[in-house]
Amino acid sequence: MKKTDKKTEKLIVKTLTDACHIATETVEGFEWLTHFVDYDAFPQSFEVVCIFDTKESLSKAIQEHQDSFVRSLITDKLRSIDIPIKDSAKQINFDTEEACEAEHNGNWAKRFLSQ
Repeated sequence: MKKTDKKTEKLIVKTLTDACHIATETVEGFEWLTHFVDYDAFPQSFEVVCIFDTKESLSKAIQEHQDSFVRSLITDKLRSIDIPIKDSAKQINFDTEEACEAEHNGNWAKRFLSQ
């Protein structure tokens, strides 16, 4: 990873941590988030995965349009550091702890690799 990529990564982590704190305080069932990026194809390769506790919580969040709130929150935070999200529906996704436990025995690394 180039020095500039390391600086960008550090800034992304700080920014997404801020977004995560806001989401956990305001969206019921929201647990955490992570991101993936290939800096050789940045920013098109940038992806965020938001994790809820249960499928029911995620469904409720979607019904109440909290998924749009989370996408907007992340998009706005990233825009503030000049990281563009061109298609938040494709670049910001949702999953649940419950689904990972049921389908991959709680192994997130395995789950992320299979997607």
